[in-house]
Amino acid sequence: MANQEISMPTKYDPKSTEAKWYPYWLEGKFFEAKGEEGKTPYTIVIPPPNVTGKLHLGHAWDTTLQDILIRTKRMQGYDALWLPGMDHAGIATQAKVEGKLREGGVSRYDLGREKFLEKSWEWKSEYADFIRNQWSKLGLSLDYSRERFTLDEGLSKAVREVFVKLYEKKLIYRGEYIINWDPQTKTALSDIEVIHKDVQGAFYHMKYPLVDGSGHIEVATTRPETMLGDTAVAVHPEDERYKHLIGKKVKLPIVGREIEIVADDYVDMEFGSGAVKITPAHDPNDFEIGNRHNLERVLIMDESGKMNENAGKYQGLDRFECRKQIVKDLQEEGVLFKIEEHMHSVGHSERSGAVVEPYLSTQWFVKMGPLAEEAIKLQQKDEKVNFVPERFEKTYLHWIENIRDWCISRQLWWGHRIPAWYHNETGEVYVGHDAPQDSENWTQDEDVLDTWFSSALWPFSTMGWPDQNSADFKRYYSTDVLVTGYDIIYFWVARMIFQGLEFTGERPFKDVLIHGLVRDSEGRKMSKSLGNGVDPMDVIDKYGADALRFFLSTGSSPGNDLRFYWEKVESTWNFGNKIWNASRFALMNMEGLTHEEIDLTGKKSIADQWILTRLQETIDDVTRLIDVYEFGEVGRLLYNFIWDDFCDWYIEMAKLPLYGEDEEAKKMTRSILAHVLDQTMKLLHPFMPFITEEIWQHLPHQGESITVAAWPVKNTELVFPEATKKMNLLKEIIRSVRNTRAELNVPMSKKIELLIKAKDETILSNLEEGRSYLEKFCNPDQLKLGTDLQAPEKSMSSVLTGVELYLPLAGLLDLDAEIARLEKEVKRLDSEVERVQKKLSNQGFVAKAPAAVIEEEKAKEQDYLDKRATVQSRIDELKA
Repeated sequence: MANQEISMPTKYDPKSTEAKWYPYWLEGKFFEAKGEEGKTPYTIVIPPPNVTGKLHLGHAWDTTLQDILIRTKRMQGYDALWLPGMDHAGIATQAKVEGKLREGGVSRYDLGREKFLEKSWEWKSEYADFIRNQWSKLGLSLDYSRERFTLDEGLSKAVREVFVKLYEKKLIYRGEYIINWDPQTKTALSDIEVIHKDVQGAFYHMKYPLVDGSGHIEVATTRPETMLGDTAVAVHPEDERYKHLIGKKVKLPIVGREIEIVADDYVDMEFGSGAVKITPAHDPNDFEIGNRHNLERVLIMDESGKMNENAGKYQGLDRFECRKQIVKDLQEEGVLFKIEEHMHSVGHSERSGAVVEPYLSTQWFVKMGPLAEEAIKLQQKDEKVNFVPERFEKTYLHWIENIRDWCISRQLWWGHRIPAWYHNETGEVYVGHDAPQDSENWTQDEDVLDTWFSSALWPFSTMGWPDQNSADFKRYYSTDVLVTGYDIIYFWVARMIFQGLEFTGERPFKDVLIHGLVRDSEGRKMSKSLGNGVDPMDVIDKYGADALRFFLSTGSSPGNDLRFYWEKVESTWNFGNKIWNASRFALMNMEGLTHEEIDLTGKKSIADQWILTRLQETIDDVTRLIDVYEFGEVGRLLYNFIWDDFCDWYIEMAKLPLYGEDEEAKKMTRSILAHVLDQTMKLLHPFMPFITEEIWQHLPHQGESITVAAWPVKNTELVFPEATKKMNLLKEIIRSVRNTRAELNVPMSKKIELLIKAKDETILSNLEEGRSYLEKFCNPDQLKLGTDLQAPEKSMSSVLTGVELYLPLAGLLDLDAEIARLEKEVKRLDSEVERVQKKLSNQGFVAKAPAAVIEEEKAKEQDYLDKRATVQSRIDELKA
């Protein structure tokens, strides 16, 4: 296909470019996995965003990394599936919908469950469209034909199947237990939905009097209101201070209830007084102690965090108001004898921010121990889940080795309703896919399942499971990589591994690529309270999706946080503009070149051979580094190759044949420009999809879209090692001359005399071959090359590897200044020689380093010695 007529603006405009290509990609169905025979499947399932609002920078980073991988694999010929979807986000979505209802003066109870769920589905529909629009602006190559939602029919079937199977295996049970309770949303939370924050509180020291009048026992608490539910005081059985009190009773102040002193190994004799109050209904450790000693459980609060009828005169008070009042009453009674300031960690709801209350409640739980055992065994096998970076495997294992049972019931309406029914007369529990046959006598559990219960099934439930014969499940499961932040390793990654092993017998993904958090320029976490958040759509509106994507994907190494800087995004936009202008120049000089006319078999200049070699090296390195998820390194390599090698050097050198009279050289240059641009756009495409598609469509090409074009493969026939050596020398000379001109304030437009003395005939031959480049980029009125040239009396000199440069100054140089400069250079070379010689004299280094490394250091030493000798000789000449 011939390149289209060049109508590229002089300045790159992301808005106009990016707006047109996404609809084109969707219309062409380039993102859809076709299940083609002979192609190896490669699968990623998107971490489903919550249908609660806008995507943030963390989402943009996470999905960009996935898009890089899927676009690369698609171009490499894989049957690449990137499956999109969204999460119903039980607590968060219900809170949003209820908030919207409150604005109209309506509660969910006014509507009833069915009408409320209709409103929730309307919310989902509206916000799902928002999210898809943001995906499109980011350029994500998602297979929308397979989009899923955690409450869709297929996933609901999978959820019921898992619940029933786990219940039948006695891995799901219902019981009374201390759970994390959010009094604001009035629902249970799992341990990992609790955020612990350091809060300034106090230790309240109290005396509980012995019933026999023989004294008292001292206890301390950070929550004095819970004493209303105390049913014992515990001491360690070996504590000599209290052995004689074990079995005796104390009177609970204010309440007047008599409670027993019990002995339990849990008590730490060294902490505080060595005696602790036991409140089985309001503390998980006290609950366990209560079980061991058959203690009564007295619940003193209701679900909203207010004191209930068991709190006596404090009934109706908020828990924190009760704390203030009970402290005052205890002081008046003379029981509270010391208040000690204490900074301690307090659990807060991840969703509402409310202080979490340990609360006795009947809930549904998953028994995690047996599931964790299988996951631990997996990590000892070759087929384990590979964490990138590896250090996160230890984080993962530490948690699952110390795992607690998972509370999975939530007191919500929006979500997967628990498939359990209770007999209206007998209380018998029935668990199944559907209601019992005589459903009139049964009432379904009002609660729904924790959101993470359904998202734990995401890698296989989205593929058609539990239908084991589903075509997608058989072909695309297990998946290849999960990309996610380190903050949800416990929430999600671990649970997917548990459920994947339990229900499919396979790991759900081969690799887990962990990235960090996006922070502001000062390193702070982005939050509404700080007002430092950045909307990725605002960044795209200003600089384009390509600039944002390249910045996010290349600005950090795996596992580490990323700081957001507007200046760096602008710099990336400048990079895009540089690519645009270089491409525009190249295309304008191709003169209707067709794909069939591209021919790299003829005679090539040094610059031609060098850029082709650098291209092959870049192809090799970029492909290798993407495979190991080192996107930051890929970005550095692509930036250096495109900006420095291609734009600043090759394009400038290409102007010589393009503007010359040699038609064969012109033809070769055009072919190389077309080939290098084609290959470079393909390498860059996964990172910057929009600009690369635009440029590629103008190039001579085959195929409909760069998204499905073949990934570049290193061609050893286009590697010319000698050309690289020659080019590196020419570049070094040109840089040196330009630097010297800058030192002397001699503009490039002013002609100068240049003498280059070669160390040997081989180097001289290379210089002669590159003479046209030296004349073009050094702008001499005379260029003398030789092996026996004598340095002019007054000249500026530079010593490079294999050559000496002399610029006769003819009054432009201050002789004393030049001698001072050269003496400074001798000192620098002295320090380099000393550094290398120290290294070579270090027996530890010599004994351990490979022979090739030692030889390299010896070569450096000789090079520095040669350069020093030459510079010193030049000083002596100038002083003579």
